[in-house]
Amino acid sequence: MSAIALIEAGIDRLSGFVFATVPIGGVEVQLVVLWLAVAMVFMTFWLGIPQVRGFSEAWRILRGRYWDPSAPGEVSQFAALTTALSGTIGLGNIAGIGVALTVGGPGAIFWMFVIGLFAMGLKCAEVTLGLMFREELSYGRVRGGAWVTLERGLASIGLPKLGRGLGLFHAFLMIGGSLSLFQVNQAFPPVAQQFGVESRLGFGLFFAFMVALVLLGSIRWIGRATSVLVPAMSLIFMAGCLTILFAGFERIPGAIGLIVSEAFTAESAFGGMLGAFVTGMRRAIYSCEAGLGTAVAAHAQAKTRQPASEGLVALIEPFMDTVVMCTITGIAFVVAGTWDPATNGGLQGVEIATAAFATISSWFPMLLAVAVFLFAYATVIANGFYAAEACQYLFGHGRKRELAVKAAFCCILPLGVILEMGKIVDFVDSVYFLMAVPNIIGLYLLAKPLRAEMQRYFHERQLGN
Repeated sequence: MSAIALIEAGIDRLSGFVFATVPIGGVEVQLVVLWLAVAMVFMTFWLGIPQVRGFSEAWRILRGRYWDPSAPGEVSQFAALTTALSGTIGLGNIAGIGVALTVGGPGAIFWMFVIGLFAMGLKCAEVTLGLMFREELSYGRVRGGAWVTLERGLASIGLPKLGRGLGLFHAFLMIGGSLSLFQVNQAFPPVAQQFGVESRLGFGLFFAFMVALVLLGSIRWIGRATSVLVPAMSLIFMAGCLTILFAGFERIPGAIGLIVSEAFTAESAFGGMLGAFVTGMRRAIYSCEAGLGTAVAAHAQAKTRQPASEGLVALIEPFMDTVVMCTITGIAFVVAGTWDPATNGGLQGVEIATAAFATISSWFPMLLAVAVFLFAYATVIANGFYAAEACQYLFGHGRKRELAVKAAFCCILPLGVILEMGKIVDFVDSVYFLMAVPNIIGLYLLAKPLRAEMQRYFHERQLGN
């Protein structure tokens, strides 16, 4: 058996273990999906529904109302948000929506919307804890991430050994989960088709070089780059989707009606949950990286003395990514009619998006190709930062070590256009979902100090402090 075959067989076994199922009502439901769903609902109500209570406050924070340049941290709260968003707003918003529609039908879009709302509460919880337990290093940097939260947070309640063990496990998984092979793989087809690129390896090497230009800098470089890339790529893609909706304006009521009605048929409801919670989250459709702890490392770099304030900023991630962007994208694809496997000739993933954009104009897929490249590029930059932070937690801090990890990360990227996509997705998603296990255990154990911090923040704001 060849090395590639052995790797693929190992990935199959890992995926089977992570996505083990239990029968519920005659339907096989994945245990890890239930694990995340319960945590989303619990944290939403435990924190007093912060996605409603603190939504307007989050936007005030982003506008710099409470900006404190002397606060610990390295970037503004806006830059921390855009860095985190660059890791969650990605190809999942394009290719993943197509997959979710194929698996769950139009009803999947409804469930994505609902789950995105609950994801806001979970994201707020883990980021608030991340700021509560981040560490200021001797040479001026801030150290933070889910692994730091687990180690320092659980030590604060008398569980140092458990915290250290869970932190090491999470950081190890983060390294594997951050390998951005899927982004490179899916960025190639539209770019190749629209711009005549033929060499897969050549594209992979060029992509890796472009990532290295930003990633080998500091978090300030990454923050500046994502502060530009995230709004730019979002506007380009949303402009295309809104054009589709405008051109098919008369079909929008029917599309929305189909999405809602199919969400509540027995088959579509389950398929929709799969599309939103399994297919969707496995492809980073939305920031239900809430629960995985991935974005905590980026938010931990924010300049603020108020942990809960960054938690409120973080809940904007699922709102922008899932509640807004994924919903608009899904409606656009339904309006265009390119999602239906019965009539689209077997299109899947990003091909559904390309076909939808082509219904407007022959040059519109070129616009999509640019958006796809920017989505992939920004996501890979963020993931490279996360991988470097996890490595430094495991093996020690230092600028030379950080650069070495980031360089190695860039060297791995060209493999994304060589390996088969399905196996890439199965591996990365299996590792990502495993991160939810130690991360959510920590959230439950630290639930009391978390709620106390959130209540303290809102009380001070009510007093005008």
